[in-house]
Amino acid sequence: MRLFVSAAAALTLSAASLAATASVTQADMFGNPAQTSAAQRTVVIDAKTRWVTVERGDVVKFVANGKEFAWAFNGLASSFDLSRVAPTGTLNRDLKVYVWPNAEDLADK
Repeated sequence: MRLFVSAAAALTLSAASLAATASVTQADMFGNPAQTSAAQRTVVIDAKTRWVTVERGDVVKFVANGKEFAWAFNGLASSFDLSRVAPTGTLNRDLKVYVWPNAEDLADK
């Protein structure tokens, strides 16, 4: 009986943790769209742009192909393809964005 109770408790905890990870959204991973007026900096993407680096918490305005959008990098991912979050038609190629820890992230360590 004791083994059954332990196994039931373990299964309950496993199910709870699985449910918690299943509810992670794209916004949790990558951040959120932002108003261009909220941007702290602007990155112009051209043929020479090989990658982009930002700090977690930054709001960045991107300009590419005559279009612009802003993104708040407040998600969990440390890197991802910017085309995953850019409006359709803004980027004509894959472009990696690297999200570095900010001062608050480093202070927690």
